[in-house]
Amino acid sequence: MPSIPQPLLPEDDGAADPAVAAALAAFAAGTGDVARVAAALGTARLLVPVVAVLTSTEIGENGLAREKESEMALPVLVGADGRKAVPAFTGSEPLRRWRADARPIQALTPQVCRAALGEGADAVVVDVAGPAPFAIEGGVLRALASIGGAPADGDGVQGLLQGLAPHAEVTVARVREPRRGLFRRRR
Repeated sequence: MPSIPQPLLPEDDGAADPAVAAALAAFAAGTGDVARVAAALGTARLLVPVVAVLTSTEIGENGLAREKESEMALPVLVGADGRKAVPAFTGSEPLRRWRADARPIQALTPQVCRAALGEGADAVVVDVAGPAPFAIEGGVLRALASIGGAPADGDGVQGLLQGLAPHAEVTVARVREPRRGLFRRRR
């Protein structure tokens, strides 16, 4: 019989880590830098969204289509220039702000970065809907992915969500991001 996996941090109340929130706010205000944010994120817990994606329908007795099967999916943001990013959130409130139907999976920042690289993503976008969005990309993405293990450890979505549901099929859903410059750094 499959067991329900234990949360990464059982006492987690869904609040953002105060050090991460402060570093992101300072960066957004122009008083902080990427190094401070990366240092705060280095060992921080993030919430990765998982959403249900309809995979097949059937026609009911009333002639209307209804859900027959669905899978859990890790959404992937796609920028206007075609680059992919994995969304992650500092807490449950920023996650709800982005997509209220998403369910949070706890993961440490290095795990999220390794999963993004494993999926061929160019970035991890933290708190895409605010309060202070931040793109982990390039050398920072690779550096954070290397914390605690080789970059290939836990490769991809399956590695990140291992233990979520022992028999669940996990796919990657592409979400179009309408804003230009999704990964553009602020100066």
